[in-house]
Amino acid sequence: MSEFLSHKRAVVTGASKGIGFEIARALLTEGADVVICSRDRRAVENAVSDLKKHAKARKITGCAIDVSSSEDVTGLFEFADKELGGLDILVNNAGTGIFRAAAELTVEDWDRVIGTNLSGAFYCSRDALARFDIARGGWIINVSSLAGKNPFAGGSAYNASKFGLNGFSEAMMLDHRNDNVRVSYIMPGSVDTAFAGHDAREKSDWKIAPEDIAEIVLDILRKPGRTLISRVEVRPARPQKS
Repeated sequence: MSEFLSHKRAVVTGASKGIGFEIARALLTEGADVVICSRDRRAVENAVSDLKKHAKARKITGCAIDVSSSEDVTGLFEFADKELGGLDILVNNAGTGIFRAAAELTVEDWDRVIGTNLSGAFYCSRDALARFDIARGGWIINVSSLAGKNPFAGGSAYNASKFGLNGFSEAMMLDHRNDNVRVSYIMPGSVDTAFAGHDAREKSDWKIAPEDIAEIVLDILRKPGRTLISRVEVRPARPQKS
């Protein structure tokens, strides 16, 4: 079977575990060279070691950075320049959640969530757009959430970040669609990961598997140049009854 992403170069943020890890693995399996990042250096090293098992002859490497820091993001893309020699795909997956009533959120809580989930996506997208060859174009895929359209109690910071990410994604798509840049965003519901302190060992057969999101990323990338999947909503087929 041909690897349809052969010779493509990708950056995946927040990829030391969960959805980001599975996306990186899927890209490698289809022939891409990949740089990953996460805030935890040891976690990045462990993820790179695990991903090498799926890399075949492809390149997989990573670095520890905080996407909420524009300086760190600059360093990430300079690292990717050196390791990959160019860029075709950016997947903004890095995310965090702090869930408290608005009155109980600290300024630091707010800045952490908005900085990671929204500003981080902007910083990375800005650097990616500067690197896309106009002739070849590129893809930006943002991993958002159904929380970007469905507010819930205790989610004011998280909801704001994901509502903002959805709006940012759609506006960026309109800005750059004629530059041969395709921008998409994915809004998953409950995914079986350890996000926001959830115990990944708990039985969660009803939830979306991280590899299901990775398959959606591949589906987006498979589309011919004339076609753009701009937005995907995905939810558990049979959610757990309350």
